[in-house]
Amino acid sequence: MKRKLVTVGAAALMALTLTACSPGTNPGSTTTPASGGDTTTASGQYTIGLAVANLQAEFFNMVKESVEAKAKELGINITTVDAGGDANTQVTQIEDLITKKVDAIIYIPAGADAATVPVRDAHAAGIPVVTVDRNPTGEPGDTFIATDSVASAKALGQWVVQQTGGTGNLGIIQGQLGTTPEEDRDKGFTEGIAGSSIKEVWRQASDQWHQDEGFAIAQDEFQAHPDTNIIFGRADALALGAAQAVRAAGLSNVLIVGFDGDVAGLQAVKNGTIAATMCQQSFLMGGMAVTSAIDLIQGKSLPVTQLQTATLVTPDNVDQYLAQHP
Repeated sequence: MKRKLVTVGAAALMALTLTACSPGTNPGSTTTPASGGDTTTASGQYTIGLAVANLQAEFFNMVKESVEAKAKELGINITTVDAGGDANTQVTQIEDLITKKVDAIIYIPAGADAATVPVRDAHAAGIPVVTVDRNPTGEPGDTFIATDSVASAKALGQWVVQQTGGTGNLGIIQGQLGTTPEEDRDKGFTEGIAGSSIKEVWRQASDQWHQDEGFAIAQDEFQAHPDTNIIFGRADALALGAAQAVRAAGLSNVLIVGFDGDVAGLQAVKNGTIAATMCQQSFLMGGMAVTSAIDLIQGKSLPVTQLQTATLVTPDNVDQYLAQHP
């Protein structure tokens, strides 16, 4: 098979410094005023609650930044709450947003288990919900904005087949089981490698899609399956963790691919740390979430699902995405 030598650059593997939230009245909560320092809702002005799964993840930070930027442009107040990856915390946070009578909620579920509760409670209070990236099957949002992960992961799988000549031993580091992106990326990638001789030899789920989880999982699996030469980390952070494990084990000729296209992932592609990633339109989706929330507040009809394309990023085209992220 054609194999890509993986070298892990220390700079690419360092965690990015995330912008800290300003302190709010409750831990994990911040309010971005539409103008000046006034956080109250003026006549004709809306307040939208943004419930984020985990701001330790760069993808969610990018969505947050774009939501707040679009809200500022349109004169909308945004109250942001960060669940820190805990679904039960997020339920409480959204109950607080409902009590505060926000006009709409933009919701990125923190997990699969409690995901339906916030949407159900918001709907009971007459508050529209825009779900982003993850959509509860039992109680979906009024409109769902996400990457078409099935089509995107399929394209990534097909690329892996091309690079490997259709042979190899595949390990998969999964995201949170039961979440929309994990299920869709699994379906798409499986379709992408169908018909090839690539053999899946292991898979293991992470809990929070974190880099340290990717490292620990890959390290364990390499001991049991030293012949692994392809790894699909369902998120860039998981792929970066796998790359750390490759270096720690003194291995080479392991093709590692990720998904998200966050800045760390793109830089890892440029540095040769991972071979490729699928770049989501993070900033576009955040802005769409705001305009969709306003449309729902005003009683307008929206598609149930608004899927966006992602782009395969390799060393050949990574510079343009580092210069201008979609």
